[in-house]
Order: sequence, then C-alpha cells, then structure tokens
Amino acid sequence: MMKLGFLSVILAELSFEQVVNFAAENGFSCIEVPCWPVGKAERKYAGVTHIDVSKLSAGKVSSIRKLLKEKNVTISGLGFYPNPLDADAKAARAAVEHIKKVIAGAAKLGVPVVNTFIGRDPAKTLEENFKQFRKVWPPIIKFAEKHKVKVAIENCPMYFTNDEWPSGKNLAHSPAIWRRMFKEIPSKNFGLNFDPSHFVWQMMDTESAIYEFKNRIFHVHLKDAKILWEQLGQVGILSTPLELHKPKIPGLGDVDWAGFFSTLTDIGYRGCAVIEVEDSSFEGSLAARKASVTQSQNYLRQFFAV
Repeated sequence: MMKLGFLSVILAELSFEQVVNFAAENGFSCIEVPCWPVGKAERKYAGVTHIDVSKLSAGKVSSIRKLLKEKNVTISGLGFYPNPLDADAKAARAAVEHIKKVIAGAAKLGVPVVNTFIGRDPAKTLEENFKQFRKVWPPIIKFAEKHKVKVAIENCPMYFTNDEWPSGKNLAHSPAIWRRMFKEIPSKNFGLNFDPSHFVWQMMDTESAIYEFKNRIFHVHLKDAKILWEQLGQVGILSTPLELHKPKIPGLGDVDWAGFFSTLTDIGYRGCAVIEVEDSSFEGSLAARKASVTQSQNYLRQFFAV
C-alpha cells in the first residue's frame, strides 16, 4: 500500500521531534524531511533543516530511529532542492557537496531516497545545460549507488521569478528531457519525485508520463495547481508561470486526483506520497499551515487504504 505523508518544510519553525509528533498525532505514515545546510533560506519554501546531515553522529542516528519507531512514522526521503548546475561555479560546487552529504546521511539513517533537483542555468540553451549535466551528475549517481540510496528528481521547472528567466533552474521538467537524462545515466538509482501539479500548468499529460516512467518513480509529491484562465487570457503562455497559475492544496486545484491515483495503482506504485503545501492562502500562521496539511489529508484519504 502507498504511504501518505507530508513534506515538513511547511512547518519550518517546529523541531524534528515536533514534526514527528504532529505526524503521529494526525495519523500520517511518513514524512519527507528537509535537510538544507543550516543558515538563511535562499528562497521561499527552502532553507529548512529538520535534520542536519553534517552532524549525524551515531548517537543522533540512534535517537532519530528510536523516535520514529516509538511514533510509528517513517522518513519517506530526505529533501534538498538546490541548483547543481548554477552559473556560479562556487554555488554549484556547494550544492553538489551538500547533495552528497544528504545521500550519506540517508544511508546512515536507512532512508531509501534523496529528493532533489538536476539544476539548470536559465540563461543557457538546453544543449549547453546537458553538456554540464554530463559533467556534474554521473559522479553524484555513482556516489548514491555506493551508498545504496536512490536519487529522485522532482519535475518542477523552478521557473517562477524573474531571476529564473527564461527557462527555469531545473532541467528535469518534462518527459522529453527525462528520456535523455535516463539514457545518459541509466542507473537504477536515478529516478523521479513525481509532482502532478507541474504537469497541470505546463499543460502536459500526467497519465502517459506515469505509464512510461513507471520504473523511475521513486517518490511522489501531492500538490495541486489552479490555472488562472482569465489571467492567462491576458498574459499568455510566455509570461512567468505564477502569472497564469496558483499552487493549491490537493482538492482545490485542477489536478485530476482520481485519474492520478488510478494510474499509480495501475503501475503498482507502493511507495510514499507526501503532501507538499505551497498554497499562499494558508500562510498566515502556524495554525493555518497545520490546517493546510490536515485538510489535504482529509481530501486524499479517499485514495488510500486505511
């Protein structure tokens, strides 16, 4: 059976222990744990460190495992979403170094998946970015293979703000690109963290992608998206994506959730599916953000065996 959880970035001010307790108290099976380097957030929904992988002593690993066992909650994956193909070579190196720390941390904790981005230089062409991809990513995946950890790339284009113009900061946003990625790196440890919301605003077919890449789906994000049709009629498809759509919690947007889960069951997906909240309507307080998680859970429970 699939396990239902949430990405704890939305509860940034809580400690890891508080997040696990919230999950247990509300009947969640798993959580995706953000593992950014300790410091200031680079952007919205980033920079959260619920586990500091740079300080994972044997004692810390033991205490984390003990808490999870006591609360009957598992970690679906460790999450870190930087830009490993950044035009700034220093920033790109730092991203790669920390991805490897997260992979090593996942191995210590017995967590099967690390979720991240491929990255992209938005000012360069697709071919120029693939050239850099060939240099940067094969060593990362070999490192993951060595540690017996899978790397799942989220399909978010990371194209929302002016600094991400004109093509976003994550190469892996479409099936056409996934085919090339997996041809370049055919490793069984290299796959996808599938988020249907990004297919909605890019106007792509979710179900055919799931069928084609069924063996590459290691993790699932549950986020919705609402197309702003009236606004789209004014700005067109060449505008920045937040001008034509709005991220929503599951059930309040345009994702066909019945079709999505029907397809996941068709391919026999038995992994974790975690709620990702980026809905600005729920950002006013911690109580509202907690409510966004539980409201999402209430809607999604219909698709999960109890």
